[in-house]
Amino acid sequence: MSVVDQKAVELPPRISEASVADYFALLKPRVMSLVIFTALVGLMIAPGHVHPVLGFISILCIAVGAGASGALNMALEGDIDVLMSRTANRPIPRGRITRGEAMGFGLTLSFFSVMTLGALVNWYAGGLLAFTIFFYVVIYTMGLKRRTAQNIVIGGAAGALPPVVAWAAATGSLSVEPLLLFLIIFFWTPPHFWALALFRNDDYTRAGVPMLPVVAGPDATRLQILLYTIVLVAVAAAPWPLGYFDWIYGVTSLILGAGMLVFAINVYRHRTGSAALRATRRLFAFSILYLFALFAVLLLDVVAKAIAPLIW
Repeated sequence: MSVVDQKAVELPPRISEASVADYFALLKPRVMSLVIFTALVGLMIAPGHVHPVLGFISILCIAVGAGASGALNMALEGDIDVLMSRTANRPIPRGRITRGEAMGFGLTLSFFSVMTLGALVNWYAGGLLAFTIFFYVVIYTMGLKRRTAQNIVIGGAAGALPPVVAWAAATGSLSVEPLLLFLIIFFWTPPHFWALALFRNDDYTRAGVPMLPVVAGPDATRLQILLYTIVLVAVAAAPWPLGYFDWIYGVTSLILGAGMLVFAINVYRHRTGSAALRATRRLFAFSILYLFALFAVLLLDVVAKAIAPLIW
């Protein structure tokens, strides 16, 4: 074949079909909303005064960093996302965005979120944000997700770090309070995601992802959900008697914790049929409400204390 003939059959450069909505979907907006909220609480409960502009920059950078992690995660997991009904409509499985484009997008956002937070706020927070992205992408997505049933347990540390990063942005240091928030999210993660894994077990089995129900079976997973929920309720209530958060938080944590325990016990008891499916879905849904409500109490307490002197 001549040079002219070779050029005649060359395919034209690929024109991306991606829309703004496709790139926004790469950021995992539902996960990002949780990150923003928990980071906001970490920022607001920190001692001292944070300039509103620096506070906004901090939350924005943490949000963008979380979105960057989501994009990199999708770029690395495009081959398994296409096999699962829960993720088959994401931009990469649908062919709207290539894995290379998602990787470039995620790396760009990672760089600018870390550098902006470090340069404009402080490098301690910037370093923690960089570590969070690294942990989620390299340790969890590349290292743990396809290798061990403990992927969610260990990888959950990445999702628990945003309030710690926000506290560091506000104070330039760490303290017990953000570490307590970290522990709450850390122990919340396994019951939340294992409930999802129970009613999406076929998806994970088809994709070859060693989630706990796939490896150890549904019954063992139900027991682990109950055990982790008991630990979660104790850890979430501990800041009250330890004197870090007040009685309003303490009572709320006990009420919400009782709800989590009821739903976890139902998951443990109902093991077959529609009752089992309903129990896992209810736990999954309530766990989201649980975490938002628990952190909302801390946020409302800060707001109430700020406006109280203006009223009285």
